[in-house]
Amino acid sequence: MKLKGFLAGLAGGAVAAAVVVLLLVFVFDLGEVNKTIVQATAETPTVYSTPSSTTTGAQTPEQIYSTLSGGVVMVLSNFGTSGTDPLGQTQSAQALGTGFVVDKEGYILTNAHVVDESGQRASSVTVVFNKGGSETQRVPGQLVGVDVGSDVAVIKVDPGKVDLNPLPLGDSDEVAVGEPVVAIGNPLGYDFSITSGIVSATGRSLQAPNGQTIPNGIQTDAAINQGNSGGPLIDGEGKVIGINEQIASSGGGNDGLGFAVPINTAIRSLEQLKTNGKVQYAYMGVGLNTLTSDIAGMFNMKSQGGALVESVSPGGPSDKAGIKGGTRTVTVQGQQFVIGGDVIVKADNTEIKSADDLIAFLGTKKPGDTITVTVERDGKTQDLQVTLVERPSNL
Repeated sequence: MKLKGFLAGLAGGAVAAAVVVLLLVFVFDLGEVNKTIVQATAETPTVYSTPSSTTTGAQTPEQIYSTLSGGVVMVLSNFGTSGTDPLGQTQSAQALGTGFVVDKEGYILTNAHVVDESGQRASSVTVVFNKGGSETQRVPGQLVGVDVGSDVAVIKVDPGKVDLNPLPLGDSDEVAVGEPVVAIGNPLGYDFSITSGIVSATGRSLQAPNGQTIPNGIQTDAAINQGNSGGPLIDGEGKVIGINEQIASSGGGNDGLGFAVPINTAIRSLEQLKTNGKVQYAYMGVGLNTLTSDIAGMFNMKSQGGALVESVSPGGPSDKAGIKGGTRTVTVQGQQFVIGGDVIVKADNTEIKSADDLIAFLGTKKPGDTITVTVERDGKTQDLQVTLVERPSNL
């Protein structure tokens, strides 16, 4: 995957000798909400909930739903008017997504694209709570902040108006491939539904609505469809490990390829949005690609992996630190690489094997931090000091 200035694009690939076209679909219903909603037939230290004795150990999907579904909400976003109908009546542009409560103060996590459509913020938000059976309670929500770069948004409701059931948050760095998970949400308007599956893969690079890369994404085969956006992906111990965000599909529906923003990324956004109303990202000012072993062998590079520096922003942090960009473009197996520049193989004490590794590392830093970057240049390694700045708003 090629990354320019930490903006990610999608690269196609051949699967079993056949060309497969996959569409990335943000799992958010942008249709009208005023339709028939089919109800389910089955009857201070930190800002987030910590696991209690009732949410530890392996649980069945039934137990997880019984314990946690009260903390999962439907998010109805109003984007103003969308013109008039054939009879001249004004139509409201509304949309439906999912969210979940994270503390007793009334804070709710969801996806940014649930409340922000192509830069247009929702004019109002309504939060619908599941009170059991077909009973629901609607309360107004306040939009605290939006982090489009990680596709995370924070909503707040008045804790005095509704009983809150915060969901315990897990550690997405500890997620293992093959472990059981469930997703609770409002797929296609079928409110407060649960689906189950496993973690299919970790370390996926997800594309945020603004094109930026979200590292360490979680892939699952738990059924996810439009309306699931912003809902929790929950592990077998009843802890939230991700926010369901998008699917890869050949036809726009569920093909067993669902993706979630890791909860550790969401927590970082939550903390900053609560404090500052916005999220700051550290910026190096480089265009990157992943150095593959094929490229390394073809051009006699010492390192067999790392973040290949293809370009350096003039006057940016990396330029000031002396990091060098590429000098010529080559095409290998249909993909272009700009070689001749530095290869970043370590950042502080973290080994860097790919461009995504470096992006994930920077996600743990803040503007003003100085990091030690180890680069390979002309077969030799050297350490350079890079002082990070805030990522420009246009990136």
